[in-house]
Amino acid sequence: MATVAPANETTAKARKGLFNRPEKPYIHPYLGGALLGLVLFLAFLLTRNGLGASGGLNRYVAALEDLIVPGHVDQTPYLLKMAGGNLNPLDDWSVPVVTGAILGGFVAGFLNGRLKVQINKGPNISNRTRLIMAFVGGVIFAYGARMARGCTSGQALSGGATLSAGSWALMMCIFGGAYALAYFLRKFWN
Repeated sequence: MATVAPANETTAKARKGLFNRPEKPYIHPYLGGALLGLVLFLAFLLTRNGLGASGGLNRYVAALEDLIVPGHVDQTPYLLKMAGGNLNPLDDWSVPVVTGAILGGFVAGFLNGRLKVQINKGPNISNRTRLIMAFVGGVIFAYGARMARGCTSGQALSGGATLSAGSWALMMCIFGGAYALAYFLRKFWN
């Protein structure tokens, strides 16, 4: 006859290991939205800039490129503004914002039992196809974010909060494009 472990032992076993923590529920969306608005307000107040990720990530790439091939950086006008000569590409307001978002995401994931390695996909798609589709979509979106002079966090949050017509138009295009492609890509999720 099998014995059942007491509840406190079961809970203790569930908490063992870095990735085996019990999942906590997500924050209420209205509270999350209000907190995000507060963070955006503080970003404008403290840095005189909004929130955005693509610029900070771009500066990390420029710093890496400046380490490996500094001559190329000094000959490329786009990179020259960020890392040319003696300029430090990491000396920008967007770098700590991106670093904080990445580290904060890991800490929140760990504390709430959501830090795990997984591939989210539908049952009719292989892991390989899902990863290829995610990579291609990420490359297209990253290129578009640089062309649009900002990612969705910079355009939707910061631009939208300042009532920038261009930001609102871009976000309508992003949502419209997503809905248009959803019909053709639905087989990957069903």
